[in-house]
Amino acid sequence: MSLALWLQRVWRTRGPIAWLLRPFSALYRGLSAAHWRAYAQGRRPISRPPLPVVVVGNWIVGGGGKTPTLMAIIQQLQAQGLRVGVISRGYGRVGGQSVQVACATSTAQDLGDEPLLLWRRTGAPLAVGADRGQAVAALRQQHPNLQLILSDDGLQHHALARDLTVLVFDRRGLGNGWLLPAGPLRQDQDRPVLPGSRADTLVLYTDGVVSTARAGYVAHRRLSGAVRLEAWWAQRWDTQQPLTELRGRPLIAAAGLAQPEGFFALLHEAGLTFQALPQPDHHDFAMLPWPPGSEVVVTEKDATKLSPERLAPGDRVWVLPLDLQPEPAFRAALLHALQPWLGSASHGPTSDRTSGLPPVQGPAATEP
Repeated sequence: MSLALWLQRVWRTRGPIAWLLRPFSALYRGLSAAHWRAYAQGRRPISRPPLPVVVVGNWIVGGGGKTPTLMAIIQQLQAQGLRVGVISRGYGRVGGQSVQVACATSTAQDLGDEPLLLWRRTGAPLAVGADRGQAVAALRQQHPNLQLILSDDGLQHHALARDLTVLVFDRRGLGNGWLLPAGPLRQDQDRPVLPGSRADTLVLYTDGVVSTARAGYVAHRRLSGAVRLEAWWAQRWDTQQPLTELRGRPLIAAAGLAQPEGFFALLHEAGLTFQALPQPDHHDFAMLPWPPGSEVVVTEKDATKLSPERLAPGDRVWVLPLDLQPEPAFRAALLHALQPWLGSASHGPTSDRTSGLPPVQGPAATEP
């Protein structure tokens, strides 16, 4: 078992190991508070872009459904005719301090696996950079007609002011409720809002169940189908097959996720027979972890690092897009929360798709 998966188990309860780590949580709290005060007292600058910023993130480490939530929000706003840009730190990419704007030749090494996935699925202009203020500036320079910025994570990135926060939780909720490293929390729950930002928050539960005491909305995840790896890279979305086509086959399920159990559970629900092959989160797949000649299913996040030419003879790899369907009340609440900044924006499909790559149109990605 990897260290990350072991820690996830430790963080479920306030057991002996969690108690042993409690003194380090106090140190973490002190360092985090000092970092926050530097911005609150003006000793560090806060960037305030001239257009609204929505941060989508979570309080706990290790997944939570942030990427499918971002994808669902982008597609909803695009369907309203809004020109949406995305910024991200670009975790795991090479040259992580520089700012990169997504283009047709971008790879997971350039952007990070999750940002590349977001860009390929939605076509929304996207930039990555350690300094999110600089990322916004670079994105607006190439796309000056943007109306709104979505920040991929960034709840603990205080250098960029925000107008709305979408806080996501999966079924783990708050875990044992303690800060790192005794628990999974990355920040105190009662942290005040910094000057220049607004306290408006929408809470979304991405596993279909309310897992904290905070009022919010529910969303459901589902696998929309299966696409051969070669077709996924070629953007041949019309080749998507129903998951029933894979039933009865001896599959290997490889997943480089923080919470691979969620992916495996969806495979079980689809009636697939498979050997689970969990990998570390953001695994680079530099070496293929399955024997040659295997039939494999992977997530889109993993597909961004699996070019077809790297497969062994006889390998058949299926990419399974994961879509998130928030309840209609969340969609209405999101548009209502953005109304003060966007006003009477134009409606109808947007044509601002700089990549020319349409999103996968699975059942869960469509408007109800």
